[in-house]
Amino acid sequence: MVEEKIQISNGVDETSLIYMLKLAAPTVMTTISFTIMQFVDRVMVSRLGTDALAAILPAGVVSFVPSSFAIGAMTSLSTFVSQSLGRGDRRDCSNYFWQMTYVGFAYFVVVLAIVWPAAPWIFKMMGQPEGVINMEVIYFRIMLYAHLVAVINYAGTQFFVGIHRPIITLWASLCGQVTNVVVNYLLIFGKFGFPRMEIAGAGWGTFIGIAVAAGVNMVVFLGGNMNRTFQSRRVVSVNPGKIYDLLKVGLPAGFGLTTNVAFWGVILLALVGRFGKEALAATSAALSYTSVAVMPIVGIGTALTAAVGKTIGEDRKNLATKQTGVCLRIALVYIGLVGVCFLLFRNALMAFWSSDSKVIEIGVNILICAAIYQVFHAVRVIYDGSLRGAGDTMWPAAVSALGAIMVLGLGGLLMLKLFPSLGAVGPWVAATSSMTLVGLANRWRFNSNRWMNIDLFKHRPPAVPVAPDAVVE
Repeated sequence: MVEEKIQISNGVDETSLIYMLKLAAPTVMTTISFTIMQFVDRVMVSRLGTDALAAILPAGVVSFVPSSFAIGAMTSLSTFVSQSLGRGDRRDCSNYFWQMTYVGFAYFVVVLAIVWPAAPWIFKMMGQPEGVINMEVIYFRIMLYAHLVAVINYAGTQFFVGIHRPIITLWASLCGQVTNVVVNYLLIFGKFGFPRMEIAGAGWGTFIGIAVAAGVNMVVFLGGNMNRTFQSRRVVSVNPGKIYDLLKVGLPAGFGLTTNVAFWGVILLALVGRFGKEALAATSAALSYTSVAVMPIVGIGTALTAAVGKTIGEDRKNLATKQTGVCLRIALVYIGLVGVCFLLFRNALMAFWSSDSKVIEIGVNILICAAIYQVFHAVRVIYDGSLRGAGDTMWPAAVSALGAIMVLGLGGLLMLKLFPSLGAVGPWVAATSSMTLVGLANRWRFNSNRWMNIDLFKHRPPAVPVAPDAVVE
């Protein structure tokens, strides 16, 4: 009877499958829509030829290195917003949003000033084929401009998920994605009187789509409803203490995402790039599929962060374990089905991207590795999301760095030297091993229960509770 009272809040069982799916569904759809946007970019660009297809993924991955750090660091916003919501301190929810937005803008101004002129050197150091470097630089530089606008979307996503209203982010994202597809079609191929910009058109289409989504997010955040509930227009002043809190939790998360996703991708592409543009094109196609496949799990992990944060703010930490278990089961069932599809239809999947027989031959073997590593990627994402909700970000960051640098980096080089006959598949074997290590390590960390001892608000007095029905549903 006591357990039932603990689990049920306002008539809702917060450990149920239905509750977690309801919270996660808009976030899942948001992440899917963003990945579909990238997928559509690559499909349209692939029609320009193998060189363009080989160029767009490395350029996108390299541009994601600085942005992944910001995105990872900004996940701490959801942690503080959801815990503040659980504590009943809704004014703090909005104030944390403004602090993170200020930090994000400052960060990307510095990134743009440093990285923009270094673009050609970056791709040469990666060993990219000469024929694609110019296209990579063009797309990469446009993406740097887009990240400045995307700060609002990054912060908005974390805020709205943190207050358990991810549907707002979904609508903003859908508006942006539709805009991106239309503008891509017009600018890549020069339709209806617009100039034919090819790969640059894909970049500007993404920029405009992101700007539209940012506008929707800000209109809702500053709207009367949000302002009444969270005082979103009244707490815009800079608060160094809150910035410190956000960075203390967020910087390790940013480092972890950079090493585990962006830096991980750069290392993989650098290793694969040694085998020529066909290997790069095959890897680009395979990563397009895996990116689309894993995004629902990323959405579930993001929702889990908000769920765990809220229960911790309400001092009901025991619920976090059950919420994590529910999300893990959903993720494994889903990703298992995806893996089966990769194995059964790998030839058809690769033929969709290219008619080049060499690209298809390499790609079908890569998809076998992808089917395996995605299972452990799902485990990593779910436990990482739960640990973030508690503010435990240092451990996942350290393990991510170890997996990317030692297992993928050094292991990939050893695969090239010891098993050269594997070709481009060798680095993918190392990538699979890296993801397996990180996934199992995050599971061990969560099961140790050390995250339960973290208190992000230990130096603050308890917040005065606000009636639950004050939150707009």
